[in-house]
Amino acid sequence: MTTARPPRTRMSRLAGPPLTRRAMLGRMGAVAGAGLLGPGLLAACGGDDSDDTTDTTGGGGDSKALWFENWPGYIDEETVGLFAQASGLDFKYTEGFNDNASWFAKNQALLADKKSIGPDIVAPSSWMAARLIGLGWVRALPLDKIPNAANLVPTLQKPTWDPDGTFTLPYQSGMTGIAYNISITGRELTSFADIYDPAFKGKVGMLTEWRDTVGLTMLLLGEDPAEATIDSAAEALDKIEQAANDGQIRQFTGNDYMDDLASGNFAACVGWSGDISQLALDNPDVRFVIPDEGGLQWSDTMALPAGSEHVDNAAVWMDYIYDPENAARLTTFIGYNSPVDGVQDVLAAGDDAQKALSESPLLFPDEETLSRLYVFANLDEEAETAFEERFATIIGA
Repeated sequence: MTTARPPRTRMSRLAGPPLTRRAMLGRMGAVAGAGLLGPGLLAACGGDDSDDTTDTTGGGGDSKALWFENWPGYIDEETVGLFAQASGLDFKYTEGFNDNASWFAKNQALLADKKSIGPDIVAPSSWMAARLIGLGWVRALPLDKIPNAANLVPTLQKPTWDPDGTFTLPYQSGMTGIAYNISITGRELTSFADIYDPAFKGKVGMLTEWRDTVGLTMLLLGEDPAEATIDSAAEALDKIEQAANDGQIRQFTGNDYMDDLASGNFAACVGWSGDISQLALDNPDVRFVIPDEGGLQWSDTMALPAGSEHVDNAAVWMDYIYDPENAARLTTFIGYNSPVDGVQDVLAAGDDAQKALSESPLLFPDEETLSRLYVFANLDEEAETAFEERFATIIGA
């Protein structure tokens, strides 16, 4: 990529060590009493994998080995430990994703040769998953050995990035919309046009994740990001560039956008649903809304690189976290949208804090909200490069 995609580990608190976009509402999870809130994660019971790349049925040199590489702060320690105990597998869990682009660059040569990259399961975002599928660098999932895959919510069955539902299972999903600080805006925001309101000049943030920033601006201009091309996005890109040149945009941000929002440096910015649900626990002035024109929906996936050595063991893991009880524990910690049907019912049957989670519109958006969410188009390599290069000129990278 021309510019490295900043990590989805966006969240940081105003005091103390930074949390992550995938770190759940630490306070709420503690109150709910579900999961052990430890530091970042963790390699649990991690045995090394063999260099043998021919065994695809739980093989390599250690038939009990399994390695899952994920994003930081995107699982609770309890689930890791319970799975290792229940499965009897030597489960290695690492946080190797800082951003999709750097992960891709690091592993590209081995992926292309269909050799083992180490992890048996990886967690690319949906657009990167589509790229890997298109290149033929991932293997089909052994769905016959993942019966709980039947619990996948209907809205994510056969998604745009994997139309046959063959190569991926969603890990978690979330929404992109407007995050704002009402103590600074002085009013509720409803339209993405508010981001471009001169009243907020110099107090607006946009994400360096260009799919979010460009996609929301396309919706404002009446263009469908699900059908995006570099030509159909041209007006949106020009509008973003003009706003940057005019000083409307204070900063294109990565991990620090939450600090700027909470402190008042930003009146409003592009943000993610789960981040705001966490920040709002400490700062009720911080709010999140899907714009009138629509918002974006994203998913992170689980996929098997073509050189995965322990495919059957990977199926055991996927089946485990697609059980609604296990998925509910994960949701309590992470605070994003679970892809597993039945999670809301499990939480609703829990204690008061879990019941509150089951009623959260950010965790469980209603049908009307879902109908206004778009998934950014899958792009071929040429279009991907064109977008990256154009956006890099806008942000000065």
